[in-house]
Amino acid sequence: MIGRLSGTLLEKNPPQVLVDCHGVGYEVQVSMSTFYNLPPLGEQVALLTHFVVREDAQLLYGFGTAPEREAFRQLIKISGVGPRTALAVLSGMSVGELAQAVSLQEAGRLVKVPGIGKKTAERLLLELKGKLGADIGAPHAQPGSDAQADILQALLALGYSDKEAAAALKALPKDVGVSEGIKLALKSLAK
Repeated sequence: MIGRLSGTLLEKNPPQVLVDCHGVGYEVQVSMSTFYNLPPLGEQVALLTHFVVREDAQLLYGFGTAPEREAFRQLIKISGVGPRTALAVLSGMSVGELAQAVSLQEAGRLVKVPGIGKKTAERLLLELKGKLGADIGAPHAQPGSDAQADILQALLALGYSDKEAAAALKALPKDVGVSEGIKLALKSLAK
């Protein structure tokens, strides 16, 4: 298993890069978030990797951070989700955003990723629930309390956008109950 590569960045052709490790060039598939954080050509680069062996190919996937690689590994464990789909998810959203979408069960955010349909998004949410948490997701991705999470979910179910719901949630007192919080949020959104 190849777990990490460190060497000179020779080529950048999204989503693939070529890394020279002491005379051996490794072709590595990377997510767009990792791609945008790569140094210029000719500079040193270090990537965490995941090695996939198939009947017809041996593929190397690279990641800039450990949480991104762990999210990739959780995604490919899901039936019907291969490495390309997992890479597309991580290219379409950050690990923190994915963790937040899973914790709030927001299929709409996943459907925006190319190649992810409604059924696949729902399967991802179901399979990843409880697996993308504090160990992977950013701490700010979690709502402050269960009541706030319920209020946010209710606003999203009513058709408000993520941005509108989050803004309404910020205006609420931290210790507000669910039903009172929904009433106050709706009043602030109606203005």
